[in-house]
Amino acid sequence: MASVKYELGNYEFKLKEFFPDNIFEKITDIRVNNPQIILKEAESRKKRKTLTKDGKLTILAADHPARMVTKSGDEPIAMGNRQEYLGRVLRVITAGESVDGVMGTTDIIEDLFIVNYLVKKAGGPSFLDEKVILGSMNRGGLAGAIFEMDDTMTCWTVDSIRKLGLDGAKVMVRLEPGNYDSAKTLLYMANVVTELNKYEIPSFIEPLYVSKEGYKVVKTTNELVKVIGVASALGDSSRNTWLKIPYAENFETVAKATTCPILLLGGESKGDPTGTMMEFINGLKAGKNVRGALVGRNILYPGKDDPATVALAVNNIVHSGLSYDSAVEFLMKNRGKGIDVLAKYIK
Repeated sequence: MASVKYELGNYEFKLKEFFPDNIFEKITDIRVNNPQIILKEAESRKKRKTLTKDGKLTILAADHPARMVTKSGDEPIAMGNRQEYLGRVLRVITAGESVDGVMGTTDIIEDLFIVNYLVKKAGGPSFLDEKVILGSMNRGGLAGAIFEMDDTMTCWTVDSIRKLGLDGAKVMVRLEPGNYDSAKTLLYMANVVTELNKYEIPSFIEPLYVSKEGYKVVKTTNELVKVIGVASALGDSSRNTWLKIPYAENFETVAKATTCPILLLGGESKGDPTGTMMEFINGLKAGKNVRGALVGRNILYPGKDDPATVALAVNNIVHSGLSYDSAVEFLMKNRGKGIDVLAKYIK
């Protein structure tokens, strides 16, 4: 039973204290004058010897805008402000042991390489060394488009993932049995998983059962079990397959639908991070194959709270088994720390 009450008090995360205009503007300067820095940073990055250090992962998702998903809370284009969005991603990824890594589209990951270069150039440490970086491959099923369910590969390729030395690839497949485009997307996923397996690159598959009306995610036990069975068998082998699954009731039954490792999906931002934290605590208890979380909006836009501290709390839940009360206490005590981690190096 939770006994610690989550309180924000007078705190409000102010993005520009962490990621001011002058740093944001330097990114475009490098894109214009020296884009090869991206390749050089990718080549020099120190990678992990193994994907996980303890069999678990917390990964930040940063691929929403590429699918025309920009809504957060009541704001329809909150994630469309690139300074806000990238700044929040950076706030999390630069906060030490806040997450194991980040999953994103080409533009986001390449922006991270550029900022990492700027920090290193000024004498600071690389914040991408030892991080797990995943490339989000299929973003073609644009939200609200007539072709939304035909989810084509519009971002990373297997070759570009290899070229930049990323640690894995993320793909999404939405299943709506009455829609022919679901079959097309299944074939895209099977083919790309097979290609990734040629190079022993891990595949992180997000299978979602969706409704006919509006393609809303259906989180009932029966439908989740069915779609997991489909996703686990995509491609020529499942040896490198991880699944990204939304939390739901009866998650013990859901988790037993596969032996593949599962990362919990966070879903839409609710403005209060504690509900997501409790879902993760409960989800991690559902089975030994539930191995962490791959979350985005609930971490990046936790109301007025600090994205980095929310991420740190979630990371401690995943890796250290932190209780709900301890996680909430940790969050409230540590928000705002290290807010100058970029500004003290990049002038």
